[in-house]
Amino acid sequence: MSRAIRAEVIHVVAPDELDEYDLERDLRERADGRYVLVCREGGVPSWLERLIAFLRRDPIEPVTIVTDTAAEEGSEIAVEVRETGTPGVYEAV
Repeated sequence: MSRAIRAEVIHVVAPDELDEYDLERDLRERADGRYVLVCREGGVPSWLERLIAFLRRDPIEPVTIVTDTAAEEGSEIAVEVRETGTPGVYEAV
């Protein structure tokens, strides 16, 4: 089952950089030859949303998306994903 995610890209790991990171085995296998995007779900927050999150001490809950296409850090993406066996890790469809 797939669902749509709108997210802000926080960090990008290119396929040729995978060896530089200590990835879980399942994520490494899924990401072989693909991009790993670490994102903040919900898109880019406004200044008011950031202030409220800071005051409430709400941490950023990142999601990881494995995809064939690159994205730039700081950009906002909208993508159809499906869940994997690893919590917080999704695969673009």
